[in-house]
Amino acid sequence: MSRIGKKPVDVPSGVTATVNGQDVNVKGPKGELAFRVHDEVVVEFKDGKVSVQPRTESKGARSKWGMSRTMVSNLVEGVTKGFEKKLEISGVGYRAAVQGKELVLALGYSHDVKYPIPEGIEIKCAKPTEILISGIDKQRVGQVAAEIREFRGPEPYKGKGVKYANEFIFRKEGKKK
Repeated sequence: MSRIGKKPVDVPSGVTATVNGQDVNVKGPKGELAFRVHDEVVVEFKDGKVSVQPRTESKGARSKWGMSRTMVSNLVEGVTKGFEKKLEISGVGYRAAVQGKELVLALGYSHDVKYPIPEGIEIKCAKPTEILISGIDKQRVGQVAAEIREFRGPEPYKGKGVKYANEFIFRKEGKKK
């Protein structure tokens, strides 16, 4: 039995959730999100809660049960609070700045890296070495953060590069004489 899947998702006031077959639509103060639940899972909305149950007791249905409940929970959380990821840049001369609809990164290459900011995502640079990515869709926020980190991932010797704020970089010892 899925411990996560058993819990119904509470829909707070100010948020409207509609379930139409396998489609779940959630509208809140920050925007609107939709998710199509897998056919092996049943979704129903009653008494201000969205509950998810497996259609059968097969292994496939049970494995999709908890994931579907978490996806619906992320929809509700996204339209109420939103999601954010924080990236840190370390290295001499490494910096970031938002110019119009582009994030411009100086990461030690011979040229600046220009990353176009996708729709529905907001990027802020409070300091030249910090990037704050926010939006209502958890998957897109994480994907944008991963794409930015990929331009120059942290290296293990000096720790230079782009890393997540809570990420620990395992440091290696350099060459010995």
